Amino acid sequence: MPPAGGRRSAALPRLLAAAAAGLLLLAGCADDPTTVSSAGYIEGDGSVTTYPVAERQPAPEVSGETLDGEPLDLADYRGQVVVVNFWASWCPPCRAETPALEEVYTENRDRGLAFVGIDFKDTRTAAQAFVRNYGVSYPSLYDQPGLIAQSFHGTVPPAAIPSTLVIDREGRIAARVIGSTTYTGLTELVEPVLAEGEPDGAPADGSAEPSPAGDGTASAPAPDATGLGEPNGPRLDTSAPTAIPEQTAYAEGAP
Repeated sequence: MPPAGGRRSAALPRLLAAAAAGLLLLAGCADDPTTVSSAGYIEGDGSVTTYPVAERQPAPEVSGETLDGEPLDLADYRGQVVVVNFWASWCPPCRAETPALEEVYTENRDRGLAFVGIDFKDTRTAAQAFVRNYGVSYPSLYDQPGLIAQSFHGTVPPAAIPSTLVIDREGRIAARVIGSTTYTGLTELVEPVLAEGEPDGAPADGSAEPSPAGDGTASAPAPDATGLGEPNGPRLDTSAPTAIPEQTAYAEGAP
């Protein structure tokens, strides 16, 4: 039988090797924006990545059935900015961020912002109850097998719940959040992507059209039904000054 000291000296290299492996593992995790939660799913740390226009990659082709059984194809949203949110009814961070998502959507949908949820590894009944309870007004694709989430592999970890993508009007991924987001955080991501498709100096709703001269002033209103200025109508007397209705500029979002 070898002496006790011999057993200790033989075990020492194995202990040192295990400790070194542990340190390497911790070092590798330092740059990983995800961790495995106590519930067994991948939970992000809220890290945000934005992509310059020249570096954006096309979003994958995504289509399927919504929670209500309706067909939905992401390609049909081309021309709009789309927020794609991966969620599940059993995910606590998803519950926390949902009111903020709904608020960003309702405030910006008139500017061409759409939302599409991806309900991941869920039951349809639980997901439908979640949508009702939280007042979610945008559609969600039902992705119980996780195949849609898998198609985003390389951009979003396939099981990172929640995660959010911002897709520009040309169908390219402009930003991502791995983990939960907030109203302010998501607004700051969405705003510049929306602005990319809006005319310079004009409200997003098109309430003020540029003049033909291109000076950016609002066009004068068209003549009314009295026939003034029409070829066969009464001629307009230009010898006296004509009152032009005052143009009132409204800030975007004003009543």
